[in-house]
Amino acid sequence: MINSVELFCGSGGLALGFHQAGFNPNILVEWNKDSCETIKANIARGIAGMRNWNVLQTDVRLVRYCDYGFDVQFVTGGPPCQPFSLGGKHKANADKRDMFPEAVRAVRELRPQGFVFENVKGLLRKSFSSYFDYILLQLSHPEVTAKSDMDWTEHLRLLEEYHTSGSRSGLEYNVVFRLVNAADYGVPQVRQRVIIVGFRNDLDANWSFPEPTHSREELLRAKYSDGSYWEEHKIPKALRPKMPAAPLKSIHQLEMPFAKKERWQTVRDSLFGLPEPQSESASGYLNHEYRKGARPYPGHSGSTLDEPSKTIKAGAHGVPGGENMMILDNGDLRYYTVRESARIQTYPDDYIFCGSWTESMRQIGNAVPVKLAYIIGDSIAKQLERTDAKNAQRASSPRAF
Repeated sequence: MINSVELFCGSGGLALGFHQAGFNPNILVEWNKDSCETIKANIARGIAGMRNWNVLQTDVRLVRYCDYGFDVQFVTGGPPCQPFSLGGKHKANADKRDMFPEAVRAVRELRPQGFVFENVKGLLRKSFSSYFDYILLQLSHPEVTAKSDMDWTEHLRLLEEYHTSGSRSGLEYNVVFRLVNAADYGVPQVRQRVIIVGFRNDLDANWSFPEPTHSREELLRAKYSDGSYWEEHKIPKALRPKMPAAPLKSIHQLEMPFAKKERWQTVRDSLFGLPEPQSESASGYLNHEYRKGARPYPGHSGSTLDEPSKTIKAGAHGVPGGENMMILDNGDLRYYTVRESARIQTYPDDYIFCGSWTESMRQIGNAVPVKLAYIIGDSIAKQLERTDAKNAQRASSPRAF
């Protein structure tokens, strides 16, 4: 197992996916009480691999990493997204919730082999571009710290000068980032997130992001070329929707071969086998209670069953943007249950969420989809195995004198 520390762990989606990929999150740091209770409840339930997880409910700024004596190989986490979210106040570094400085501190003090940090698409907004450059340079050179009288723009200038100099030394990471859509990796949700990955430069990692495994084109083909999608879900021909006017540049493209990928997963796929929350059999599923009051409003009409869900969101007003609703086959609109949202975020069905419906939805909306976390974590774990094997081979090779 790869020893790791997870910051801003929330309800554990990123940690769970990385654990499935071979990581051992010795410490998980989170300030929100309900999120910590969720993880502790699942540890108590005996969810696979979580028995030794140590959850610290505290402000990450108070954590002293020197108090923990194990060797940390990786740092993971999702710093709070509100400073950069399209639905937030867009204050970036001026927002007191900006915790990227704490992510950098963890890397500086723990000196891991690498790290993964996740955040919202809004981080790439043009108005944040200079601050995003600043984040990347801090993660690349975590020991180049700001002097007491420096603001962030002055520190950015110092980092730029250091980064372009020819005489660098000390702790350094090779950092890459990519905007990924979770739907392209088999998550039944259109969810675009920025993933930042860094490897310590002495590892010679040669890593790249895993290639997408699923595609919209294959979903279109399954619907409108061979009809396999509707047959799989036993949808009668009379109830199947007509082909959109122009799903691709040409309808004939549906017959063309694409790179071998699976189709995008849909809401209907994710909810397969899950009873309606108002049925008697719903009581056999955790967090699967009906909530009334769903209604459409301009620009927000919920997710259709036969496409990936709109992004599951979290916020201070319960159900922001209407994305946490679904349109049933009969046209009715209703809220997702907590269990349905958890499925869309690819949590296992035996994973429980603590707190009210609104609080549980907040936890789920803030999470990294477990499946996406696993795919990225698995790619990184395999890279670390290759690196270890390469280093072992070098160490065992005869030295030339």
